[in-house]
Amino acid sequence: MRLAPYDTPDFLTLAAERLLQAPPHAEEALANPRGDHSLDDVPLAYPLTPKPAAVLVPVVMREEPMLLLTERAAHLRQHSGQIAFPGGRVDSTDASVLGAACREAMEEIGLDSRFISPLGYLDAYLSTTNYLVMPVVARVSPSYTLAINHEEVADAFEVPLSFLMDPARHELHSREFKGRLRRYYAMPYQGRYIWGVTAGIIRNLYERLYGS
Repeated sequence: MRLAPYDTPDFLTLAAERLLQAPPHAEEALANPRGDHSLDDVPLAYPLTPKPAAVLVPVVMREEPMLLLTERAAHLRQHSGQIAFPGGRVDSTDASVLGAACREAMEEIGLDSRFISPLGYLDAYLSTTNYLVMPVVARVSPSYTLAINHEEVADAFEVPLSFLMDPARHELHSREFKGRLRRYYAMPYQGRYIWGVTAGIIRNLYERLYGS
């Protein structure tokens, strides 16, 4: 019988044991990157010169842990209406990947760093838009408050972590991209279509915490 994720060590225990304690160096990450290309073994064009980015993977520590996600504003030129983690490009003024993720979370949804406690890092994720995304996993106090910047974000919402960590919810969908049929993970939830980079990072979280 397959055990549900929460039948064995809980999220915080596994996070302490299995998350990376420092973000991988870009050179190391690019040696064998995970990303949008992984499911279809799409050959990468070397040398890789992606732009650095960081996202916050915020786990709200309620009685049942919840993952906090955003819906991007409909008027944006890129990725409008998509479900995303708070995050964006790492600026030269950012002291670290963690600093960039926290800055973006504050700018996009008004999530103050006093509510955020970093737990560790996931493997970097290479997107088709040429960003090397460093995910920072953090626990978030359930007493957090938000001030959404509607120029960038339409909404913020929570999804039970148990739902997202259930591999039965990790559907494989496909669509044509630049003349080629590409597969990607999707995790539909209550009318929200979680897919692409966001779903790929969630899948990586599942594999790191609950994989063999």
